[in-house]
Amino acid sequence: MKIGIIICNRYKSCAGGKCFRAMQNREGAFDIYDPAEALEIVGYTSCGGCPGGNVEYTCAEMIKNGAQAIHLATGMVVGYPPCRSVNYFKSFIQEKYKIKVVVGTHPIPQKYYDTHQNLETWRGNMWQELIKPTLADEELRNQYN
Repeated sequence: MKIGIIICNRYKSCAGGKCFRAMQNREGAFDIYDPAEALEIVGYTSCGGCPGGNVEYTCAEMIKNGAQAIHLATGMVVGYPPCRSVNYFKSFIQEKYKIKVVVGTHPIPQKYYDTHQNLETWRGNMWQELIKPTLADEELRNQYN
């Protein structure tokens, strides 16, 4: 399975350690993949900054490199504030490229979970659906702090 990852531009210098660890361990949004199936990253880049101008073009390159799914990194839902375009990006990529899009990579770190719960950031069905793949349980969230 070949995967592309798009991260929030605020984190463009991120080395991807939590994403790659979660992929290797099949944690967070990567738990949907069979542990016996090899996963390969074929692209890792930022959205290009608000409003995400890089999203359109990076997906095309990732698909040329064999991507079968695009993950929008966990940082897009845990940043302060979360990406206001993440749901649009998901819909846009699915419609334009006819490829599976998963919101999230690694489990949400507990420290971000606590803050967003206190701020009531993720109120509403849309946000609950967006964070679902990376919600995990408290023990796993603490391992990603």
